[in-house]
Amino acid sequence: MLFTKGLSMPEGPVLLADKSWVVVEMGPDRGCVTHISADGKTKAVIAVTGRPNGLAVDDVGVIWVAETNTPSLLRLIMDGQKEVYLNACDGEEFLFPNDLVFGPHGELYMTDSGIRFKDIFPGGKLRPDYMDLRLDGRVYRIDLDMKEIEKIDAGLRFTNGIVFGPDDYLYVNETFTGMVYRYRWENGRITGGREEFGNVFESQVFEGLRGPDGMKFGADGNLYVTVYGQGDVTVLGKDGEVVRRIKTEGRKPTNCAFGPAGSNKLYVTEVELGTMEMFDVGTDGFPLYTGLRRGR
Repeated sequence: MLFTKGLSMPEGPVLLADKSWVVVEMGPDRGCVTHISADGKTKAVIAVTGRPNGLAVDDVGVIWVAETNTPSLLRLIMDGQKEVYLNACDGEEFLFPNDLVFGPHGELYMTDSGIRFKDIFPGGKLRPDYMDLRLDGRVYRIDLDMKEIEKIDAGLRFTNGIVFGPDDYLYVNETFTGMVYRYRWENGRITGGREEFGNVFESQVFEGLRGPDGMKFGADGNLYVTVYGQGDVTVLGKDGEVVRRIKTEGRKPTNCAFGPAGSNKLYVTEVELGTMEMFDVGTDGFPLYTGLRRGR
């Protein structure tokens, strides 16, 4: 079912407390963070940033933006005021900030796909040899109070979606291989290396860019993964095996978020048609952490 249309390459949907939404519009004609009413009928630009990708909203309503044009983590408030919060880790510049999630202790985690947007999409077009490119996909942990950042993994092939599960593992996916990985988390820190969890590819034969993008956990314990280029949300069970595939209207879903409590609906952004679709999935979402922190 269609929730709203007329979006320019939407991504990063986040449900706000009043049941309205914020999303990004990545299209070169927009390049903005957009506020959408609870009924999907009205939209308003909060701020133009360039080419925003992922979003996370903290407990006081600050919007954290993974910006790719000038690779950085932005701090944005609803009146449109924005600032560059970070653009590097220990002197190593960000390449392609992609997605964001808050951890149980208020720390912010960010994926970086490991290649500059203009290098993989010159002139906005995907390079035909993209699978042969050298990528250094990264995962970062950020203490927003102390403004400290650490790299907890690197060397992935287009790091993308990121989410915490009910088991307190951090889950991260890799677009080029279709893999979903996880990391053990304890007391605010990642304590183990990358573990394979599951793969979302329906087959090994495909044309064009395809792979996992944004993802969220349901209260049912399953992981809902949008698969760009495959035209579905692939649902992985607690054992990492495919439970089902929810077909989207367009072929290029980018991210998903659960609707208000009790709605049992999953909302999916899709860039081919410029829409947000919604699906009755029979479960609410596993609650997101919102960065409850000290010092504010």
